[in-house]
Amino acid sequence: LQGCGKEYFDELSTNPNQVSVATLPALLATSTSKAGINTFTVGSNISPYVQYTANPTAAAASDIFETIDHTGMWDALYFAMADVNEMKKLAQSQSSSEYLGVANVLMAYNLMMVNNMWGAAPYSEAFNPSNFTPKYDTDQAVYNATVALVDEAITELSKTTATIKLAAASDLIHAGDRAKWLKTAYALKARLLIKTSKTTSFNAANVLTAVGNSYTSNTDDAGMATFALRNNWATVSRNNAALSLGGWLSEQLIDHMNGTSYGIFDPRLKKLTDVTVVPGNPTYPAYIGTVNGAGNRINPPHNNTVKDENYVSFNSPWTSDTAPILLVTFAELKFIEAEAALATSDRTRAYTAYLAGIRANMDKFQVPATERDAYLADPRIAVGSAALTKDLILKEKYVATYLNPEAWNDARRYDYKYKNFTMPVNAVLSDFIRRLDYPLGERSKNGVNVPAGVARTTKLWWDL
Repeated sequence: LQGCGKEYFDELSTNPNQVSVATLPALLATSTSKAGINTFTVGSNISPYVQYTANPTAAAASDIFETIDHTGMWDALYFAMADVNEMKKLAQSQSSSEYLGVANVLMAYNLMMVNNMWGAAPYSEAFNPSNFTPKYDTDQAVYNATVALVDEAITELSKTTATIKLAAASDLIHAGDRAKWLKTAYALKARLLIKTSKTTSFNAANVLTAVGNSYTSNTDDAGMATFALRNNWATVSRNNAALSLGGWLSEQLIDHMNGTSYGIFDPRLKKLTDVTVVPGNPTYPAYIGTVNGAGNRINPPHNNTVKDENYVSFNSPWTSDTAPILLVTFAELKFIEAEAALATSDRTRAYTAYLAGIRANMDKFQVPATERDAYLADPRIAVGSAALTKDLILKEKYVATYLNPEAWNDARRYDYKYKNFTMPVNAVLSDFIRRLDYPLGERSKNGVNVPAGVARTTKLWWDL
């Protein structure tokens, strides 16, 4: 050992099979995969706040708005953005407009999720490897940065002369289809712009322009369906069946769809979860949710050996083993269009988009055509353009964004006004939650810059 120099140990520590310099296709595969997984991670953490899911145990922290350390989620989002940043730099050095455009889309997508949950966050100094304590850009500055990224993406993806094309096998979202990525950039722009509906800067016409350049059918949807084992929501469902108690569905969601709140049964419910089963009790309701903060209410606490309340199902086309994790969909865009058109008093366009959004989402859930058409024809749904309201649009959009991170943005700017939507039992806050606490990991590593004393009830700038 005394005779071995440093070069010998350097040689031993070098893996000859490890890629020392990442390629654009490798970075594309990593970045598109992480976009899907981060969508699941964020969606699963915000789902109790919009009462898609509920914990079967009373007073669970996720249900009652207690502080939760989300260091892992924060890190996952920033690790993903670090990979995207490398792809962006490499795309610029190799003059690839397609890779550069996709990099901007994915950077904007991950950054907007950070911004939506925490508000102010590091961005302008976040990817400088020599700066371990990057400053926090303001809430609105981060939002503006995401809009700028999307606009840059639109510019690059509008080019058709790229010498280096997207590698289809490495693109886990759109399989190398530049045109679909361009539509997704416009879809994210529409999503960003509708989020400002409560502010004086809101421009409904700009929203409609973005929508007009985005998706035209369900086949355009941005989804990631390449997994090491299976769709993450399917794993939650299978773990539930194995007595790991995640993925129980909230009373709010179930009553929203089973006729309790709105007087009409939504056939998507049958495609979303499995009916409850209680041996020896044939009169037991077919669909019943768990009350947020109260836990199981039928002889609590039950596990899934007694299927007394509904939960995420691996039998659903939305959360099956092979279902894609959906980032943004055509159905969501139609509801954005409906809301924006209603704001411009174009009731005909708004009503047409509203019905198209329901139809598209039902088709995505694989609802039989007869049940879909019966629902669309029901007078409580087919109200006519003159009677269409924002309440009806957001009521339907709530179902269409099931388990998606965007649902929390809608709930907050709508002030949680869905029918019968109530505060969770045992809530520790006096009002609905509006943001997350900064994670412990960030406070320990970058505490000098972390905003202090921001309550979880403090509204983000677009929510005021």
